[in-house]
Amino acid sequence: MSAGAWAARLLALDPAGLGGIVLRGGPGPARDALVAQWQSLLAPGTPWRRCPLQIDDARLLGGLDLGLSVAAGRPVAQAGLLAEAQSGVLVLPMAERAPTALAGRLAQALDGGGFAVLALDEGATPDERVATCLGERLALVVDPALAAADWPAPPPAARLDEARRQLRVLPFDAEGVEALCACAQALGIVGLRAPWQAWRAACAVAAWRGHDAVMQEDAELAARLVLAPRARALPPTAQQADAEPPAAEAPPADAAPPPDGADASATPPPDISPLPSADPPPPPPAESEQPLADRLVAAAQAAMPADLLALLAAGLAPPRGSAAGRQGAATRSASSGRPLPPRRGAPRGAQRLDLLATLRAALPWQTLRRQERARLALPPPQARWLIRRDDFHCRRHRRPAETTTVFVVDASGSQALHRLAEAKGAVELLLADCYVRRDRVALIAFRGTAAELLLPPTRSLVRAKRALTELPGGGGTPLAAGIEAGWQLAVGLQAREGARAQLVFLTDGRANIDRQGQGGRPGAMADAQAMARRLAAAGIASLLIDTSVRPQPESAALARLMGARYLALPQGRAEVLHRAVSAAL
Repeated sequence: MSAGAWAARLLALDPAGLGGIVLRGGPGPARDALVAQWQSLLAPGTPWRRCPLQIDDARLLGGLDLGLSVAAGRPVAQAGLLAEAQSGVLVLPMAERAPTALAGRLAQALDGGGFAVLALDEGATPDERVATCLGERLALVVDPALAAADWPAPPPAARLDEARRQLRVLPFDAEGVEALCACAQALGIVGLRAPWQAWRAACAVAAWRGHDAVMQEDAELAARLVLAPRARALPPTAQQADAEPPAAEAPPADAAPPPDGADASATPPPDISPLPSADPPPPPPAESEQPLADRLVAAAQAAMPADLLALLAAGLAPPRGSAAGRQGAATRSASSGRPLPPRRGAPRGAQRLDLLATLRAALPWQTLRRQERARLALPPPQARWLIRRDDFHCRRHRRPAETTTVFVVDASGSQALHRLAEAKGAVELLLADCYVRRDRVALIAFRGTAAELLLPPTRSLVRAKRALTELPGGGGTPLAAGIEAGWQLAVGLQAREGARAQLVFLTDGRANIDRQGQGGRPGAMADAQAMARRLAAAGIASLLIDTSVRPQPESAALARLMGARYLALPQGRAEVLHRAVSAAL
């Protein structure tokens, strides 16, 4: 049977023990066939629930049903999705994008057992993977496109029942567990969770095959299904193990010293050289005589996909899942964005009261509060609800964090007119990219004795291009003023709006005007370097583009001081700069 068919059978036998499965691949007939095969092996009536990524805690974990509670006049509990999925399967679509909170709650629930998770990993790149905390609790990882070689007919229910009974009486085998632990260690797998999952899978395989104990072939199949997809290193080969030559043997204590004047390093005469052994080298051990751990490692290595083998052979470890799924950067907002679970506390500033959450928190205490008022001989309340400050909950939202790209352009006289035109062309291409990403852009120009904000942060591509076209040139180079203006704008955006800011400097790095507007290259360079250090301390992402005809060491040194990436503007190649800057940002 293929890996997919085996995975469906093992999950039908021991779903809670294995935790579940990660199906890595996009939707298609192969994935649908594997899911249908698993469903056909489950008992009739087994819960099968789908978990949306935007589910809130009340629906996931359960809580008070506010509508029924108000109608009944007493607290009425609502079962959560995790409770509904007990003894069944919870399907998580687009698992690679699951938020951190959701992945953590599912991982915590899996530690308690009782259900299995079917994680549909639709990541397009190797970096898009299920969150580590969730993926490591799901024993099986299968690519449906590679595992759908054959789909045998579903077995009769009687055989499944017999296999489940056999699974409960299988004996524990310490040698088999130790061999699986050694196999995991040889493959670079850290921790004991994966070897234990492999042992549970080996027990399920043995029960399905009707064995009275876990046999070698059962453990090998478990190693292929559980340990091979998690491998992070290739085991050392025999040639690598024998590559280090043995240490030179010390001469015996009773050996006679060389005669006076003789060379101790000289080759011994032929009559005292050691003779080769007449015994032939021992043959390699037969497969049945190899340790069980070595056979499991060989089985797991044979089951590794070609891309994983190539990655490990190159000495690279496959990417791990992130702490959460792949998501864009986000920021908290009081009024707009995707709703988050409410927060206990009185509203402050622009925060708004969450009425339903407040009533839900106050409902269980209504009877006690009325009894307390009667005991204190207080007059009966006029309102039906007794709300206290501790019941208040505020609304919370999360929206994608905006990115503002601030272009700080050197428009001084040291910039040759054609170089300034090339810089404008490169900035126009970058502006188009920002418009596609819905990023805001701002434009600062420094010339003469000061820097000027020509364009406040905006999403208008037309305004940005107009401000760039009207950018004049000439005058001194107040580089320190330009760095300071960009730093102030970026820090202000991050402090006021929580937005992410990044700076793109286009300059030749030859400052000749200091922060006070006075001429003099040494003082101007000292001020520019001081502002560069302040920018680096703020931790703002920056890029410095050297617009000199020939790259200048002053510009590279300034980029190092501000912690920025350094790029040289190619001659007449705005498209090349556009690609380089896009990769850097």
